[in-house]
Amino acid sequence: MKHKRIMIAGCSGSGKSTFARQLAAVIDLPLIHLDQEYWQPGWVEPSKEWWRQKVSELVKRDQWIMDGNYSGTWDLRLPEADLVIYLCYPLWLILWRATKRQFRFRGTVRPDMAPGCPERFNWAFYHFVARCYFTRKQNHLRRLENLGGNPEVLIFRRPSQLERWLRVQQG
Repeated sequence: MKHKRIMIAGCSGSGKSTFARQLAAVIDLPLIHLDQEYWQPGWVEPSKEWWRQKVSELVKRDQWIMDGNYSGTWDLRLPEADLVIYLCYPLWLILWRATKRQFRFRGTVRPDMAPGCPERFNWAFYHFVARCYFTRKQNHLRRLENLGGNPEVLIFRRPSQLERWLRVQQG
């Protein structure tokens, strides 16, 4: 694969981290889960200044697959990425995946999450997912459409499209 810096975005629950792990296994690039970098034990958020500095350091690495929205740092990540993959799935699928994830990892720390941040059931999370889907997603798509081809942008609206693309990458 010609791409060395791949940004994966989409609403929470769309499967960004799962796909990022699959892609990293196929193309052998270092994987950065932004959730692991952002959250402190006990679900404590860092300061905005610290977070922007952290992302600035991460994007300067020679190679990466970076999953996570954190749209407040897109201005740092987009110029450094050579490929953006956006998972734009239906709301019912995102909610199903989010629910499945909460039950699967309830009380434990997901593989893509920071230490000390166990999965928990939280109605506020579902509100966040819906807000992402109905408002932020449209802003994300507009922003990606206005990039003019640099970086390359792939928008997948169905998991089957993404699976086909991944099979091609496998050779």
